[in-house]
Order: sequence, then structure tokens, then C-alpha cells
Amino acid sequence: MEIKMHEITIGDLTEGYADKGEDGVTGYGGRLDIRPPYQREFVYKDKQRDAVIDTVWKDFPLNVMYWAVREDGDYEIMDGQQRTLSICQYLAGAFSWQGRSFHNLQADERQKILDYKLNIYHCTGKASEKLDWFRVINIAGEKLTDQEMRNAIYAGPWVTDAKKYFSRRNCAAYNIGHKYLDGSVIKQEYLETVLKWKSDGKINEYMNAHKQDASALELWLYFQKVINWVEAIFPEYRREMKGQDWGRLYNRFHDTTLDPVILAQEVTRLMADDDVSSKKGVYPYVLTREEKHLNIRKFDNAMRRSAWEQQGGICKGCNSAFPIEEMEADHIIPWSQGGATVAANCQMLCKPCNRTKSDS
Repeated sequence: MEIKMHEITIGDLTEGYADKGEDGVTGYGGRLDIRPPYQREFVYKDKQRDAVIDTVWKDFPLNVMYWAVREDGDYEIMDGQQRTLSICQYLAGAFSWQGRSFHNLQADERQKILDYKLNIYHCTGKASEKLDWFRVINIAGEKLTDQEMRNAIYAGPWVTDAKKYFSRRNCAAYNIGHKYLDGSVIKQEYLETVLKWKSDGKINEYMNAHKQDASALELWLYFQKVINWVEAIFPEYRREMKGQDWGRLYNRFHDTTLDPVILAQEVTRLMADDDVSSKKGVYPYVLTREEKHLNIRKFDNAMRRSAWEQQGGICKGCNSAFPIEEMEADHIIPWSQGGATVAANCQMLCKPCNRTKSDS
């Protein structure tokens, strides 16, 4: 990672300034992405914005800012976005400071601002190095999400196209998936979730491999397959379906023959089962059969004590005596076979016997 200090003026920074709304904000002769099109729009409060202009007017130093040097030689702001936007917006006439807009200043006052010097670190290096550095400096102000930082590091045509599907208000991914995904499209959380599914958690590697692709269609088609599969096997929607790890379940089970009618019956039964503490876990359970998802209700202390007393402290597995602290409550008839978490179905086993039974 190479980091070099450069000095530019506000006049240099604001040359060619353009705010294109959702398509981003540029400056520095069009070579600097001030707010790339895939980032959400932060807005400085008036007091913070005015403090930036006050600092410039008094010729006090602003904190250093960091630009990432991209492969094409242009730049993208890593840190300092709000200070830069405040300066550019003031010069563009978007707001006034202490009742004075930039265009109403005297010529010498305008020149004083244009000549103000900014200290910029140019950061050049591998994507992984820049990502690590980005995380280090992303410690104050309006913090970026992990995915926004990745977008900055792996910027290219693929990220720009991915925004079309996953990152805008009322985008295509939101329209078909908002019932099933948590998070915000604006904060890039939909994009991050789908990338995690598609790449099996290797998001950085996937983005690096595809950053120069002209289209993110592959990811969009994959997402549609996931949602279509979910709606096919679970046609009756419940609120517990929102936020499930659907992509991972799709990756694992989409080639498995599943009967939506049988699945629906089991979901209904489990939702009504008082022993199932995690109703949200019903969906992964009926596919994986892993009871950990259900958080099955445990025997309470009174049931444990009653069973231990009735057994005289003798383990039902090995017939050895143990203090209650060294024993665990177990379902006589396993929960998976219809055994309820009630006193009549409770027995005490020593920990080794219970572990052996659980593993069998």
C-alpha cells in the first residue's frame, strides 16, 4: 500500500463539479468520484456544513482527506466525503453561510476560498490493502457499511450495474424480495446478502473477479431463482420467513425433491407446538432437520429436581449416582418423536450418558 500526500486548492477540487443525483457526484475535472452512484447519500446537518465553510474562511486547516487511486488513474473519496460535498455545494450556490452565498462575495473573497489548500492522501495498492485501510479510517462521522466499503474498493462497471438491481429505492430486488430479506437497499444490505449467498461468503473474491464485468445479470438471475424457489416450496407467507438465510438453503436444497403440501403441514404443526421457542427456526428445520434451529423448550428447574429426587440421584443410563449439578434433563420420548417437555417425560442422565444418547 502506497500513501502519498498531495496538496490541491479548492479551485482544483471544484472544477467540473457535477451532482447527477442517483448517478453520483463528481469533481476535480471529472476525475474524482465524490459520491459514487452506488453509495447512499449522506447529508451533513447545517451546523456541520457551516463549520466546514467557517474553517475555510478563517484559513484554518481541515483534516486530511483520503482518495483511493483507481486502476484507470482516476480517484474515489475514501474519507472526507462530507467536507468535500459541503465545499462544492457552497461554491455551487446550494446554501449560504452566515447569510452570504459564494456568488455574492467580493472577488477577492471568492479567490481566497478558491486558493485555500487541501491536504489529500492518495492511496494506491491492492484491493485487499485498500479495504483494510478503508476500515481503519472509517471511524468517525457517517460510517460506511462493509458493503459500501467493498463497493469503493472494487469500483467498476459491475458495481454500477449491480446498483440497478439491488441498491436503489424500489429497485427490482426490493420489489420481489422485501418480504424475505432484512436490511436496507440504500445501505447496500440487499446486495451484501445476495453476494454472501452467491459466493458462499467469499464476497471480496467474487467482487474482485467480476469488477470489470459489464453486467451484474448473473447475480440478478441467481437472486430471482432463490425467491422463486422459496415461494414455490412455501407458498403461504408468514412473517417468520423474513430474514431467513434463504440463499444458503437454496444452494443446499434446490435440487432436492420437496413436497410443498407436506412442508406446509409440518410448518403449521411446529408453529403451534409450545415446545418450539424459535418459530423463525421452523423454516430451516423442516429442510435441514437440525433441532438447533428450533430452540426446543428446556425442562425447568422444578422438573429437573423432581425427576432427580424420584430417581434417588441415580442416572437412568449407567445406574450410577450423581449430584444434580452433574446431571442433565432428557426427554424419555424424544421431542422429535412427539415427546413433550413435561414432567412425566423427564429423566435425569449423567452428562456422559446424555451426550452419548444425543450423538446416537
